[in-house]
Amino acid sequence: MFTAALLLATMAANPSNASSQIPPAIYTDPAPDTVHPPRMEVLHIPSGGVEINGVAYLAAGPGPHPTILICHGLPGNEKNLDLAQALRRAGWNAITFNYRGSWGSPGSFRFAQNPEDAKAVLAYLRSPANAQKLGVDTSRLVIAGHSMGGWVAAKASANDEALLGTVLISSGNLGERFKLPRAELVARMADSLESLVGTSPETMADELTANATVFDFTIGAAGLSNKPLLVLSSNDGLAPQSDALIAAIDKAGGKRVTAIHVGTDHSWSDSRIRLQTEIINWLAKLK
Repeated sequence: MFTAALLLATMAANPSNASSQIPPAIYTDPAPDTVHPPRMEVLHIPSGGVEINGVAYLAAGPGPHPTILICHGLPGNEKNLDLAQALRRAGWNAITFNYRGSWGSPGSFRFAQNPEDAKAVLAYLRSPANAQKLGVDTSRLVIAGHSMGGWVAAKASANDEALLGTVLISSGNLGERFKLPRAELVARMADSLESLVGTSPETMADELTANATVFDFTIGAAGLSNKPLLVLSSNDGLAPQSDALIAAIDKAGGKRVTAIHVGTDHSWSDSRIRLQTEIINWLAKLK
């Protein structure tokens, strides 16, 4: 069994990668807090005339707590809920949600709506009543996203100067990733329908084709250049798209990008603790 003791022994034997030193929050439960225990809240968040569903993993302690919003990918089979739990143990509130038309949220799924939904969740968290109820420190909000969710996070963050930082995990640029012949694009979209409603492979393919320019997340580089950005890439073929965003931010004068590449798959299947470690360590350095 891979125990915490073995984990620590492995770290001691291989200290060369300091950025990957595992903080106690990864593997140690916090001391019980009977007055302000950690908890989970179901959320119903207004967006586009409906209420999308979400879940808040709320940290122990009186708060308010720094809070991170996690955006899932397409269709979102990997929701990074282990990451949400690890972030909560580290003292962060972690918020997850489902876009309109996905995973039980009402409405019809459209790519263009996904950043709008993320912005709606941020507005919900910043509402004084909701911030007080959920223990959210509205001055310490971070947005993160995996795969398509990385694109969502980049688009939502580009014009949000109040965000403390942005995290992209194996991010795909919707303006570049799906520049394919229509028949191939339709076939690819057909593999993502099991949890989406109000759409079709043809509708999804045509939306991507029609919006290739506006969906390109590099056009928001200037807006991302003035805040800390953590870019985590993997061996899934998407790293060049993350590199292109980093280059665009550098050209815009941004100097606050941390880029880390890990030799794992798109879902970080064999590097989940590494993923949690890199993010928690990076968050701890935010000012």
